[in-house]
Amino acid sequence: MTTAHNPRDVRTELESLTTEAFRPELADIDRLPTLDIARLMNGEDATVPAAVAEKLPEIAAAIDAIAERMARGGRLIYAGAGTAGRLGILDASECPPTFNTAPSQVVGLIAGGPDAMVTSVEGAEDSRELAESDLAALELTADDTVVGISASGRTPYAIGAVSYARARGALTVGLACNPSSALAAAAEHGIEVVVGPELLTGSTRLKAGTAQKLVLNMLSTITMIRLGKTYGNLMVDVRASNAKLRARSHRIVALATGADDSAIDHALAATDGEVKPAILTLLADLDAPTAARLLKETNGHLRAALEAARR
Repeated sequence: MTTAHNPRDVRTELESLTTEAFRPELADIDRLPTLDIARLMNGEDATVPAAVAEKLPEIAAAIDAIAERMARGGRLIYAGAGTAGRLGILDASECPPTFNTAPSQVVGLIAGGPDAMVTSVEGAEDSRELAESDLAALELTADDTVVGISASGRTPYAIGAVSYARARGALTVGLACNPSSALAAAAEHGIEVVVGPELLTGSTRLKAGTAQKLVLNMLSTITMIRLGKTYGNLMVDVRASNAKLRARSHRIVALATGADDSAIDHALAATDGEVKPAILTLLADLDAPTAARLLKETNGHLRAALEAARR
């Protein structure tokens, strides 16, 4: 069932949003030389990191809460429509190869389902009920986190997802690009990165989309750092699923240990290509089974496993 909206009410609502504001000074942009348009656009994009920086305390608080729940086995679930939904799915899909997470650990939901990744699904974003059914299929627990994503902060699908999740005890985050948004108000953790009017009126795949991408990068990456998926700034849980990643795995072990190529090859062979136990075998002079046991006992935290090996 799709939530009904009076077109006049929607127009009035959109006119109040900074992300939808018209900028008369850009009314002749189509008459400018291409390089001038590119400079204008680049200048606009340069303002986004500062807008994100203003919300770092809120972002950090959300990350700590997410990591606490994921450490107990919870999932990180993104929910959005259109560009926002696609960005969530992109972030979720990159976690398994980067951090060796299970596909079910970080999940992206988009209004309208998989088809909406490449084509518009009419009316899907206006349905709170669709969000509820999508989340119901995941059987939420109190250890899960649902991040509703919406540039406007008014998208019914994103608000519906957050409201449904919060009612079931899950952690909720609302990521929007307008102040005083309904989405942030519905969530336990509201993050409103206000980037202002777009170069093209209402085209929120631009600055708003960039801001959302930056925040999602932080949510997933720093959560994984907190969960021990890195050693320093090395991706020690990388999944070596192709030639490039196998070469990267070798390089990560080299950077972490300083060992020679032969020792690294031997260590990776002994650990079935897994970087983290390979590093542990080299730094603590352990065999592969012992390294695997120590990592299991320390919930995969390599630093803690090293300390345990040296005790």
